[in-house]
Amino acid sequence: MNIFVIMKRTFDTEEKIVITDGKIDEDGAEFIINPYDEYALEEAIVLRDEHGGEVTVVTVGDEEAEKQLRTALAMGADKAVLIDVEDVDEDIDHYTIGEILTAYLKDQEYDIILGGNVAVDDGAGQVAPRVAEGLGINQLTTITKLEVNGTSVSIERDVEGDVEIVETSLPLLVTCQQGLNEPRYPSLPGIMKAKKKPLETLDLDDLDLEEEDVAAKTSTIDRFLPPEKGAGKVLEGDTDDQVRELVELLKSEAKVI
Repeated sequence: MNIFVIMKRTFDTEEKIVITDGKIDEDGAEFIINPYDEYALEEAIVLRDEHGGEVTVVTVGDEEAEKQLRTALAMGADKAVLIDVEDVDEDIDHYTIGEILTAYLKDQEYDIILGGNVAVDDGAGQVAPRVAEGLGINQLTTITKLEVNGTSVSIERDVEGDVEIVETSLPLLVTCQQGLNEPRYPSLPGIMKAKKKPLETLDLDDLDLEEEDVAAKTSTIDRFLPPEKGAGKVLEGDTDDQVRELVELLKSEAKVI
């Protein structure tokens, strides 16, 4: 089984984030594999161990992403591919990344492609569905269970607080949600083996793409941190007085009613 994992290098949202002039200050940021992509990687490794084949992890970024790709190899992936866009002059967006990944994957032999449900740095959840659309293959998002039997696939997915069971077939793209599995940590032997596993670097020329082919469709106007949480307020008096005061505060201060 040929398994591909779409991975994103993202800053750790559990660490302190500093924004300068509308951009993340990368000098002080800690970068990791997008946590939802770890679920995708873990599921890919489980599928390979069960059905045979190999797992290839692919990301779009710059040479700094090699660290996260090596981590993915240490976790158990067989190969890694970095599509380097460091020399691309213009900003890139979800359309750009989707087009680049589609151009790469259309020339590959794949049975299943896995990605994270969303990236924790923007929460858009656009790239993987764009890739599936570009490749013209089945897609299912927010999956929490995956069983493959030959070319038939049974999937459970989150839908508005409930569970939907879907039967489909390969080739297939899925995006993975918390609850699907528990991602493993890289072991010391895995880290040592990762140093010898193949990590291929490509650029737009290798994919027969020009910058104008993947020019961003959107632009980011600004980025800013949410305002600091203000002090709470304790309402006094009996229940009726508290309710009246609360309603008045919701109207005059919070302005939500």
